Amino acid sequence: MIGVKKIISIFIVISFNSFCQKDQNKDITIFDSSILSIIDENAKIEVLGNNFIVAEGPLWDDDYNKLIFTDVRQNKIFSWDANNGINEYIVPSGSTGYAPSFNKGGIGANGISFDKNGDIILCQHGDRRVAKISNIKSNNPEFLTIIDNYKGKRFNSPNDLSISKNGDIYFTDPPYGFWYDRKNFDNRFREIDFNGVYKLSNEGKVELISKEMTLPNGIALSTDEKYVYVNNSDRKNDPKIMRYDTTTFKGALFFDGKELVKKYEGGFDGLKVHSSGNIFTSGPNGILIISSEGKLMGMINYGKALTNCNFDKEEKYLYVTGFDDISRIKLK
Repeated sequence: MIGVKKIISIFIVISFNSFCQKDQNKDITIFDSSILSIIDENAKIEVLGNNFIVAEGPLWDDDYNKLIFTDVRQNKIFSWDANNGINEYIVPSGSTGYAPSFNKGGIGANGISFDKNGDIILCQHGDRRVAKISNIKSNNPEFLTIIDNYKGKRFNSPNDLSISKNGDIYFTDPPYGFWYDRKNFDNRFREIDFNGVYKLSNEGKVELISKEMTLPNGIALSTDEKYVYVNNSDRKNDPKIMRYDTTTFKGALFFDGKELVKKYEGGFDGLKVHSSGNIFTSGPNGILIISSEGKLMGMINYGKALTNCNFDKEEKYLYVTGFDDISRIKLK
């Protein structure tokens, strides 16, 4: 026969465990406790806006304390700030008739970044170029072409970019501008028969880093700029992150996502590198946090496909674009 004291003890243990499970933060999973130095394990996902089609390219503007981001399908750049919410910012963003493009595809700008002068550098799907524009609200923007071809052949649809401290631009060129129903590609305007990863030097020299990736997408430089990480968004055949030496262009597998895509929705799209050297990338189940050694450290559990992410200047928040919404989660 079980004693009263033992029954009370069992009840207390069960009640405590139930309380802990109920109180557990379902938004974040920690695989290595060292990552708690940069992420708040109690933080919750905060949705800032929705009703987008393909929100992308989040970029924090510290001068004006706002987020700017693209919607590839709407051909627009939006802004968000705590006082004014979401507003159109630059329209159109990526298709002005500059290049032959497939109008049913994703024609707007995708990845964006600031150069050293504070101008916005854009990867434009519809105009099929990397371009520049002043960081001001406009309904009649004037884009300046930075580069639009490789060896005389027009790019497919530049997708994402990362700019080094000296102004070199690393960018990817998959065919998503020709992708019209999330299943099929229309290649009638295609001139380059591969999907490339490129480096454009600050002197204007363009070099091909790789043409071996099936769908190169997000791209980000390591903190020391010795490497550039590139996401492959081919969820079905080759979900992974590659790492390329920025001097020799030698590539190596950095993170293999084959097992994760079997368990979760979503794939590898955009990514950014934290000042700690850890990589925050969209991936299966939401956002993966991966060490510079390629170890999975943590996961932000969105439970769906995401497109990209970025930090504010002080890295207090991680801003995240989904296909239909934007959100943020508090860091440390």
